[in-house]
Amino acid sequence: MNQPRRNKVWQIIAVVAASLLMAANIKSFVRTGGLYPGGVTGAALLIQRAILMVTGTELPYTLINLLLNAVPVYIGLKFLGRRFTLYSIGVIVLTSIFTDLMPAYMITQDVLLISIFGGIINGCVVSICLLSGFTSGGTDFIAIFLSDKKGIDSFNVVLGFNVGILVIAALMFGWDKALYSIIFQFVSTQVIHFFYRKYQRGTLFVVTTKPREVCEAIYREANHGATILEGEGSYGHCERNVVYSVVAEPEIRQIVKAIKTVDPEAFTNVIKTQQVEGRFYQRPED
Repeated sequence: MNQPRRNKVWQIIAVVAASLLMAANIKSFVRTGGLYPGGVTGAALLIQRAILMVTGTELPYTLINLLLNAVPVYIGLKFLGRRFTLYSIGVIVLTSIFTDLMPAYMITQDVLLISIFGGIINGCVVSICLLSGFTSGGTDFIAIFLSDKKGIDSFNVVLGFNVGILVIAALMFGWDKALYSIIFQFVSTQVIHFFYRKYQRGTLFVVTTKPREVCEAIYREANHGATILEGEGSYGHCERNVVYSVVAEPEIRQIVKAIKTVDPEAFTNVIKTQQVEGRFYQRPED
């Protein structure tokens, strides 16, 4: 089996696995704890519970979730790529169907434990999706769109949007579950930050006697340019060059390995970058 076909098979497996885990998390943690996880999922559950409270009729989660995902899916198709969006649609549809069909299983009645471990599972599922080349839908489309356009990690922006949804839920159903839901969403966001680092940046300072080769290695591995600075070693007073470059954090390990290949004596310092202004190459989703 060739590499593209193998990758496609793994992506399909990831779509099904992520959908099952997301649905199980909704049925065994989110609904058991009466939580509102934010985003489109939280909005769908909020609408479903509101309609049930007012009319006594429980609409299928699938119907509500698919309707609410219409605009995010449009954003994905228009700005993020066809293949990326089609796999994401698969997660949205399968998660919705599994949520309606899967029986609920109560693991614990402790709402704090539900909030923490439910958030961990949710963050892991979203990370699986993102690392596999698609998303779980909803506000993840918006977060990735903003990240690509602004060049920043915008999942905290989505966290703020989700807090707004939770305030509405609190006014309708009480503040205690809404506050627990904020814990759920915060834990989920931190897990995503830990596993998914595409929009995090790192700065490289490489002291080397082969600056041109190091620059070529950086460009070859990450398609990023670099700046060569002239310097002098303070101990031996010998001429040294410093190569400066800002790269995406997931690429750092491979870049450092490539630098060691072209110059085994190179001294590399990696610094976490808080913000980048100006042109920065971002690999497309497709």
